[in-house]
Amino acid sequence: MTSDVILRVAKLSKSFGAIHALREVDFELRRGEIHAVAGENGAGKSTLMNAIDGIVQPDSGTIEIDGQPVAIASPAVAQKLGIGFLHQEIALCPDVSVAENIFMATTNVSRRLLMDYRGLHRKAVDVFRQISSIDPATLVKNLSISEQQLVEIAKALTLDCRVLILDEPTASLTETEARVLFAIMRRLADRGISQIYISHRLVEIFDHCDRVTVFRDGRNIMTRNVAELAPSDVVNAMVGRVLDSLYPQKQRPEERSEETILEVRDLTERTRFRNISFTLKKGEILGIAGLIGAGRSEIVKGICRLEGEVSGTVRLYGKELRLRTYQDSIRAGIVYLSEDRKGDGVFLDLPIAANVSALKIEQVANRLGLIDRARENAQAERLGAQLNLKCGTLAHPASSLSGGNQQKVAIAKMLSVKPRLIFLDEPTRGVDVGAKAEIHRLLRQLVREGVGIVVISSELPELIGVCDRLIVVREGEIAGEVDADGMTEPAIMHLASGTAPQEFAA
Repeated sequence: MTSDVILRVAKLSKSFGAIHALREVDFELRRGEIHAVAGENGAGKSTLMNAIDGIVQPDSGTIEIDGQPVAIASPAVAQKLGIGFLHQEIALCPDVSVAENIFMATTNVSRRLLMDYRGLHRKAVDVFRQISSIDPATLVKNLSISEQQLVEIAKALTLDCRVLILDEPTASLTETEARVLFAIMRRLADRGISQIYISHRLVEIFDHCDRVTVFRDGRNIMTRNVAELAPSDVVNAMVGRVLDSLYPQKQRPEERSEETILEVRDLTERTRFRNISFTLKKGEILGIAGLIGAGRSEIVKGICRLEGEVSGTVRLYGKELRLRTYQDSIRAGIVYLSEDRKGDGVFLDLPIAANVSALKIEQVANRLGLIDRARENAQAERLGAQLNLKCGTLAHPASSLSGGNQQKVAIAKMLSVKPRLIFLDEPTRGVDVGAKAEIHRLLRQLVREGVGIVVISSELPELIGVCDRLIVVREGEIAGEVDADGMTEPAIMHLASGTAPQEFAA
């Protein structure tokens, strides 16, 4: 790594109405470095990246590439300047193949009259050899969210760029796939390609980045070498206060109960999972771990009757349920928080209050069956206060909120039906460290109030920090169970992959 500056931002400011997203921000990226950018949702990270990529235009300030001032009017201009952007949100065309998605930009500028599908497939195979075994001929709509994220990464790797921005690229990846990505990032850095790495996962920043810049309230709070800092320094700079712990105290001995909230027996879906049996006890948070494609989400969606033709037995508090649709599940008191926040978690164009009431509109309806706005707003205010939701007004669309606050709206929607059991799929994906701690505390509070909680997460530290017990899924079957005393990353990965624990302990 050299000290040469390839990208310099000086006194950059940007406002959206009364909201000051950036306040005279200075930022430098050196040639060949991996530079982490950290901060809570709404701190200004995304606005700065969007300005560098030409998605938004700053109100004032300058951007330089290799010492030359540039006007980046659009992402196309940014790409010509050698800037690539791997966005957190999936932006793929679902009805065409993986290969066509990866090379769409180069295909658009090609003068060929006919598509060279065989050539695209061959090039895509070469790209994916570094990352995954996904078949490039597969239609994107047939891939899981995590597999789509791998396609986005492959697409970014094909760009001939000098600066690569990666926004939460590991949010949907398992530990194994994330390690592959980090190895690729280091190879790119060795070739002189500079990278801006946005992540809420501090362990990734400290393991793989050279410097870190922390944003708060639209300002650059600090830029330091990672080697000079402790994780607590970054967290405290992000939140502007000392944060005691990301995870609340786990289940105490006196809180243990033999009462069973959920009992699942021999749950089977012909193509996705087989003979799934487990229980959830009152007072505990149960985690579900496993590699991408193992069947974690599919099992939970099968229980809730969101997808698949399933057989087997599901009992809630000892009563066997006859569920045919997700509405049956909601009526029984079982709800599911989707891993795809933008696709299934919130309705981006609807007001915040309407999002909160969406699962059970009859709760806020009057005698004529029409929505009572006052009742709807009162419900949203109550649940928003419980979750410490930060928003302008409840009439604003959900799209106006930061990622962390959108997730709180999705959780408020679950709580609005007074559930007895909540399945949470990647509950803190793309959420800043402060909001993560709030969500974790809420889960423990709900458990102590008698609500059943099951958490699916690709982030092993989160599962270990939050859950009292884990079941591990491998290839559509339960590979084993891990209790609190044996909850370590090597033990979980051993069960998830079938590989010896010592390989991961290293």
